Amino acid sequence: MTELLSTVHKNNTSTYLQLGGEVGIHKLVDRFYELMEVLCEARRVRQMHPPSLAGSADSLFKFLSGWLGGPPLFQQERGHPRLRMRHAPFAVSIVERDEWMLCMRQAINEQVDDAVLNAKLQRMFSEMADHMINTDGSRAGVAAPL
Repeated sequence: MTELLSTVHKNNTSTYLQLGGEVGIHKLVDRFYELMEVLCEARRVRQMHPPSLAGSADSLFKFLSGWLGGPPLFQQERGHPRLRMRHAPFAVSIVERDEWMLCMRQAINEQVDDAVLNAKLQRMFSEMADHMINTDGSRAGVAAPL
């Protein structure tokens, strides 16, 4: 599915540009991780990450750049994203997915006023987050994804 998502969105520069290009992607990623840091409702997903979120933020920024139709920074640096494979060592249940989406949903809502673009991004991120689920929640999460 990640190949499908990457293929579908890699040539869609309008999504990247509508979000504000590099500056807009950085703003979204920074707010997303700020929310993960402060929302007690995101406790489990935050614990899956290292103490510093800088590396995670850098990876997410680079991935989103290409995934949303901008420069394929992640692929240039690290190859195909293979999100599910890269997240396989981490227990991602519905709980972690929901916590991750809570942060992303709020970050998108704060940044994107256009209802059509907002709905499109919410749908795209929701589909991606659903695809990352790899457990029923019985394993404890470890280390940092991506």
